[in-house]
Amino acid sequence: MVDKIADCRFMAAAIRLASWHIGQTAENPSVGAIIVASDGYTIVGHGVTAKGGRPHAETQALAMAGENARNGTAYVTLEPCSHYGKTPPCADALVNAGIKRVVIARLDPDKRVSGRGVKILENAGIIVETGILAGKAFEGLSAYLTTRELSRPEVTLKMAISADNGIGIKGKQNVLISNELSRSVSHMMRAKNDAILIGIGTVLADNPELTCRLSGLEDRSPVRVVVDPELTMPLDCQLVATAKTIPTWVISRKNGNEQKKIELQEKGVKLLECDGSKTTISPEQILRILFENNISSVLIEGGAITARTFLDQKAVDKVVLFRSTIMLGDDRISAPDFKKYLADFTKIEQAEFGKDNYSEWRLLPECLPE
Repeated sequence: MVDKIADCRFMAAAIRLASWHIGQTAENPSVGAIIVASDGYTIVGHGVTAKGGRPHAETQALAMAGENARNGTAYVTLEPCSHYGKTPPCADALVNAGIKRVVIARLDPDKRVSGRGVKILENAGIIVETGILAGKAFEGLSAYLTTRELSRPEVTLKMAISADNGIGIKGKQNVLISNELSRSVSHMMRAKNDAILIGIGTVLADNPELTCRLSGLEDRSPVRVVVDPELTMPLDCQLVATAKTIPTWVISRKNGNEQKKIELQEKGVKLLECDGSKTTISPEQILRILFENNISSVLIEGGAITARTFLDQKAVDKVVLFRSTIMLGDDRISAPDFKKYLADFTKIEQAEFGKDNYSEWRLLPECLPE
């Protein structure tokens, strides 16, 4: 008899495992897998997609379980792969290990898999159940699912807002709005995204570094992307100065300043060109070129103009807000009207970090059901 409560508990554990390597598995999703022995309650193997994307979670879990996997149950957050890539299919590995039952949170929309993994398992006589904690598993797989369904990266917009609805002060650099704990959470978000994006206005106003500065995670800084249609990026700014150690990309329009292109490239900056006006490049173009360069998730930390541009074009999947109790005064730079923009979003998380209020909002399109 199937114990649904046990299924949920083991799948929840697999989902927690998957969260360990979010943002570190290249083009592959971070998947969690747990092998439970034939007694139905003893965990004999576990795995999470390795950094860089390989080996996969299932093969690691099976290797740990060994013969104890026979007649057991595998809990996997995403449908096991069914195609030959750099490694054999995980679906075949589960069959060969003698697994009796496989519980899957979400099916894989990748055309190379998409139901084929389940079919391989069922054809081998394995009992397969899908949809267990699918909503919980979505958050850890959302970037991967977005790239497969929409052919663009997942977009998260993060912003710190003062009590009087400000995001900065005119003429002042790097105005601190959120507290230290909130800033630590922000740096963790950087570590979990492939890229962080700002507009040239933020570079000129704040000269940011955009690195992950949490102890032990310094090597997890994302690719830093600047939207700069006219290539006005200062050669002495922090992003350019550190481009040879931390990837810095600049998206500009075609037929721009050729001499500036050479100078930026000599400093280690990667240039990406697309069509656009002298002042703007559309979010659609930006996301397409990032997708073509294997970016699966983008964290927008730009100013009000960049935020409004992406929100107006409905190119944001998730909004994260840190609301502070401090006041910035009459010279503040106003935040976008989030009351209007969040009407189509669902609040999925809220917390208090000291006196700061944290809220997370997600847009769940029909093609990515919860």
